[in-house]
Amino acid sequence: MILTDKVRKLQQSGPVPNILVIGDLMIDHYIIGDATRLSPEAPVPIVNVKKEFTTPGGAANVAQNLLSLGAKISLAGITGDDADANRLTKILTDEGINVDGIFKDTTRPTTVKTRVMAGSHQLVRVDREVTNPLANDLQMQFIAGIKGAIAKADIIILSDYNKGLFSPNLTQHVIKEADAQGKRVVIDPKGLNYEKYKGAFIIKPNRKELAEAAKTEKITNIDELQQAARIILKQTGAEYIVVTLSEQGMVIISELAHKLLPVKATSVFDVTGAGDTVIATMVYFMAQGLNVEEACELANHAAAIVIRQTGSAVTTVNEILQDIEFRG
Repeated sequence: MILTDKVRKLQQSGPVPNILVIGDLMIDHYIIGDATRLSPEAPVPIVNVKKEFTTPGGAANVAQNLLSLGAKISLAGITGDDADANRLTKILTDEGINVDGIFKDTTRPTTVKTRVMAGSHQLVRVDREVTNPLANDLQMQFIAGIKGAIAKADIIILSDYNKGLFSPNLTQHVIKEADAQGKRVVIDPKGLNYEKYKGAFIIKPNRKELAEAAKTEKITNIDELQQAARIILKQTGAEYIVVTLSEQGMVIISELAHKLLPVKATSVFDVTGAGDTVIATMVYFMAQGLNVEEACELANHAAAIVIRQTGSAVTTVNEILQDIEFRG
């Protein structure tokens, strides 16, 4: 059975995946306008604001990608105790995402990334965040609070944006709890300490993240990519490293083999959020019973769809199938 037929059959009669996303939550805030002159106060453009909006970001964007594909989502993470937290949880709840795993930390603001845009050009980004690790008591409260969600999930995503949630202690608690319940964990990593991901099923860095984590100067070819990936495989015991290569596609690497999936995009406008789309699509189809290679092939098409659009975007199963059929 060809892949598209298999996916259609799953869509018609397969179970709806129940996926738990644990990760750093944030709001993406956009201020968009025209910039036709410089300020007399400093050599910077003046932006005449035309529109302004906010969207869920970070792990919340992963959850929205999964929702668009048709999954049932539970989302766990940390926000501040502020108006931005209320705004974020309302958006997610209204969309049908379970937010029982979101805890509030009174010592930090909800992470907000504000991008000031002149048309499609970003002029500046302003971040409001605290990235210190959670206090020990809040870590223990969080770990205890998500045990039920782990039990109910078909598969678990850890979406690490290095904003303070994934301390080594908390990360290992989550992975061990998932392992004890027979649940696979797929990780979108950040930072240099990949030992905290020990026991994960898949780790999905991009090329730059892999090179930094493996302490390799640069990765310019498949041999260097494999060498770096094998360092992480040995360090973490993961079964697969899936490396995203932006406009070049992705590579699946295990202890025994590697496979390059060339990019499916005919044009690239913006890779913002493409990593979120890749991990969401991979996990969605794995939860439906497809193998890693099949799920990555579909995720590669999903990435090709969203990078043809500006800003973070999502896609659907039907759009992925149409993209595959269009390319023959």
